[in-house]
Amino acid sequence: MTMPPVFILAIESSCDDTAAAVLQNNTVLSNVVANQLIHNEFGGVVPELASRAHQQNIVPVIDAALKKANISKEQLSAIAFTQGPGLMGSLLVGSSFAKSLSLALQIPLIAVNHMHAHILAHFIDEVGFDQPEFPFLALTISGGHTQIVVVRDFFDMEIIGETTDDAVGEAFDKSAKILGLPYPGGPLIDKYAQLGNPKAFPFTKPRVPGLNFSFSGLKTAILYFVQKKVAENPDFIEENRDDICASIQHTIVEILMDKLKMAVKETGINRIAIGGGVSANSGIRKTLKEAEEKYGWKTFIPKFEYTTDNAAMIGIVGYQKYLHQKFENTAVVSKARIQF
Repeated sequence: MTMPPVFILAIESSCDDTAAAVLQNNTVLSNVVANQLIHNEFGGVVPELASRAHQQNIVPVIDAALKKANISKEQLSAIAFTQGPGLMGSLLVGSSFAKSLSLALQIPLIAVNHMHAHILAHFIDEVGFDQPEFPFLALTISGGHTQIVVVRDFFDMEIIGETTDDAVGEAFDKSAKILGLPYPGGPLIDKYAQLGNPKAFPFTKPRVPGLNFSFSGLKTAILYFVQKKVAENPDFIEENRDDICASIQHTIVEILMDKLKMAVKETGINRIAIGGGVSANSGIRKTLKEAEEKYGWKTFIPKFEYTTDNAAMIGIVGYQKYLHQKFENTAVVSKARIQF
């Protein structure tokens, strides 16, 4: 007997993007994201402004997702939403809407860990993208997180390494700020790095035991380096922008790769999947692809639209939880920090 299709409406509102997606089983029918450009003038996300913008965006975004998927809300099997981690005010907008809609439609409510979703985005059915076999190592790299995770199953994951201070996305953005680049600066460093010499300016890599990361020391080293050079030559940044960006990116990628190599050696697992906003970085993608030939790894890089915060990744976790009947009642609470 063939199972009827499962339609999941997924809502993501952990930070400053309001997103909604509709999945039919593990296939994305729609994936809509409303960005909040207002934060650019402040040089970072302002939590109060983010939650207000979510309130304005959530109804039109969900309406657009349903229309694009060409299904009615009555056809939905369940509502999945981001429970955390994230900004509390932003999370509450998404969870409140999800709870109300699940009650109104009398369909199951599914809570999703945002970081699990970045990892399981690889299981969205997309032509030309392979899905990793269990177990695999996930490198989740974003503005708020840097983690190496052993993924044994859809719901069996263990963090074996993480940052002790700044996340890798912060390291990119704060380095960009030092260079006077506008927010968000990470993508601009990537853009200019492709034009520069990655070995022009050697930066010392922090020594952190085990599989953990640290980026605050590197950020400080970049600050002092730039200040010293600008004192000698006020036009230093302008004259060397591409080389500085290439050198910063090269150092950060090397830090990530050193820990990944150690993790592969310790676990014996050579299937590597990346996720999170920073996995859109061209230097990281290129180096990971080269690692397939260099070290015999099998690497998995998600479709570009599933790297930054999006609701399709929430939906794929929602689908797996639906299959396993992992539902919540309306007493479920949003959490700015959440156990992995």
